Amino acid sequence: MTPNEFGELRAFTLVVEERNFRRAAKRLGQSPSALSRTIRSLEERLGVRLLNRTTRSVAPTEAGLGLYGRIVPSLAEMDAALRETGAFQTRPRGLVRINLPSIAAKLVVMPRLGAFAAAFPDVKLELVIDNEITDIVAEGFDAGVRIGGQVNRDMIAVRLTPDLQNAVVGSPDYFTAHQAPATPQDLFNHRCLSYRWSGSGALLPWRFRNASKPTATILTENVFTTNDTDLLLAGALQGMGLAFLPADFVAPHLQRGELIRVLADYDELLPGFHLYYSSRTQMPAALRAFIDFLRPKTAPSSNALIATSATV
Repeated sequence: MTPNEFGELRAFTLVVEERNFRRAAKRLGQSPSALSRTIRSLEERLGVRLLNRTTRSVAPTEAGLGLYGRIVPSLAEMDAALRETGAFQTRPRGLVRINLPSIAAKLVVMPRLGAFAAAFPDVKLELVIDNEITDIVAEGFDAGVRIGGQVNRDMIAVRLTPDLQNAVVGSPDYFTAHQAPATPQDLFNHRCLSYRWSGSGALLPWRFRNASKPTATILTENVFTTNDTDLLLAGALQGMGLAFLPADFVAPHLQRGELIRVLADYDELLPGFHLYYSSRTQMPAALRAFIDFLRPKTAPSSNALIATSATV
């Protein structure tokens, strides 16, 4: 059905309901003469008279009554569908699919998820954990969360956290058997547990910097690699070696003395986590609500240390 055909049928039903061209035209926001031409066009296209007209009244013919009875339910259903679709723009509802690494889910999203669900009960969230750099548009996601430097330039990005910091950690048992490294170069003499990207197979480099030295990139000698930070943490807690993990992620274990942090003077700040999406135009209200809910109430300071990782 073309837009013109839909408009003709909609105009016809209003004339039947009002039994008056002037009142029907007012509901449509057009002149009675324009409405009369629309009805005449519909009758000519169908080859049958639909309305009997006099100077005082309008009444449907038998053919007109038959057509009206058949099309009214369909038009009502179409109107309801259009209203329901439009509601996605005005009232937060429906499904929002987010692609994000596991650390972002644990440290940024999950702590606020209960409050979001209470505030927006009609919004369904699907969080897909993905530690690779996925094309969110091609894969059908509404938005993604990544460290700032990993967001493509053609995306719109909203900062969620201040700059990030990783930490080199090991267990007390490990340091009983191995002298703590004093510089990043000393890591070549240590057993290291490293993150490996499953897509490219590349190892995450350990990067360091302090006030007197430029950035140093250390490709450690690894005794254990994985693409999961929970496994790296488990390995470090068991004394397998040193791990390069988000400071906030390991903070509870540092406080309990289960891990010891080294090389803190050499940590390099990384861009914070950002939520990103493809366009501001015609954004569903549910996605807008999710973005606004996660957006910090005050702009995150680039010097504050909310630690997450570029990898997970």
